[in-house]
Amino acid sequence: MRLVILEDYDQASEWAAKYICNRIIQFKPSQGRYFTLGLPTGNTPLGCYKKLIEYHRNGDLSFKYVKTFNMDEYVGLPRSHPESYHSYMWNNFFKHIDIDPNNAHILDGNAPDLQAECDAFEKKIEEAGGIDLFVGGIGPDGHIAFNEPGSSLSSRTRLKTLAMDTILANAKYFDGDLSKVPTMALTVGVGTVMDAREVMILITGAHKAFALYKAIEEGVNHMWTVSAFQQHPRTIFVCDEDATLELRVKTVKYFKG
Repeated sequence: MRLVILEDYDQASEWAAKYICNRIIQFKPSQGRYFTLGLPTGNTPLGCYKKLIEYHRNGDLSFKYVKTFNMDEYVGLPRSHPESYHSYMWNNFFKHIDIDPNNAHILDGNAPDLQAECDAFEKKIEEAGGIDLFVGGIGPDGHIAFNEPGSSLSSRTRLKTLAMDTILANAKYFDGDLSKVPTMALTVGVGTVMDAREVMILITGAHKAFALYKAIEEGVNHMWTVSAFQQHPRTIFVCDEDATLELRVKTVKYFKG
């Protein structure tokens, strides 16, 4: 497990984007040999996406032979809704790069059979050869994707009821109106992300500091689902200085060294 500590959000975003860029270039993707990338939504990855778009526009990076699989999607929110994760991904990333829309996979929260949709998503990941690099963010309560506290650490893609903390945190995207916030989502499981060959988790801001402490300094605990990645053979936590506020000085010095 690596902990990469950068000075601020912008530096953390740039480091993460460079890492993704280098991984894709080193892989040398081609027709019949796609690089598979797991992707998150939320505020944290926005800076990283902006940098990736910049690399693409500069001619340094192509997504022509990249397949993406998103972590989650709300249930019952129209795909065209500005707060759906479909809208988020297309507006903030996909429409600015050269990815084939058929290779950008996002769960359908309006599917007639939600469990069948989840099972099909797992199958698509399997058919793509698994995920090469899964990028994720976390909530202040240490949840990854929508694997809320108490989720099984071997869980697969499924329908999940959202915790009140998550609904409250998401209310800002829905004019602060709790009645508009979806209460259910489709999400990849902790086990789904653990199957990736490599995992990179972005954690920035003082409000995520306690979650980072729980993720790396305490034991594996299903109440802090991000802590499961202590057991992954290739995990990188990328954070800014603010996110390290709850860590021991010794821990910070060790990883900075």
